[in-house]
Amino acid sequence: MQNGTLKTQNFLLKSGTISLRYGLVIILVWIGLLKFTAYEAESIYPLAQHSPLFSWMLSFLNQRTFSNLIGIIEVSAGILIALRSYVRRLSAIGSMISVLTFLVTLSFLVSTPGILQQGMSFPFISGMPGQFLIKDLVLLGASVWTAGEAMAASNVKRKR
Repeated sequence: MQNGTLKTQNFLLKSGTISLRYGLVIILVWIGLLKFTAYEAESIYPLAQHSPLFSWMLSFLNQRTFSNLIGIIEVSAGILIALRSYVRRLSAIGSMISVLTFLVTLSFLVSTPGILQQGMSFPFISGMPGQFLIKDLVLLGASVWTAGEAMAASNVKRKR
């Protein structure tokens, strides 16, 4: 491989790794912090209300408390992922929390009414909540990748 091509490849891999990891961190922390606002609590309530994974919680948690709990989980996951340079194992744990978070949000695609565009069928998903939720596939992939990368880096460090 030519030296210039190798440099380009290394640059792309390194910058892709950084943007993937810290883009995920920004999304988790930012959206997690928004969960502490009334408007975000109101917007996630219908998703939780129709979810068999969450609807039972709404019998003993009010809308704001439920949203705050989700916010704590998301912000914590983001912070843990950001620690990759310092504590790889904690970063991997944060990524696994993120994997679970995005698996749960993707489950809303089958439990939430209005996923398909009104009057249409698959593959015509609605803008909200359909397209809003489907993008979490990429965030799930980023979470899986950052978990695996942090675990691998943790194993390399321990072997030294």
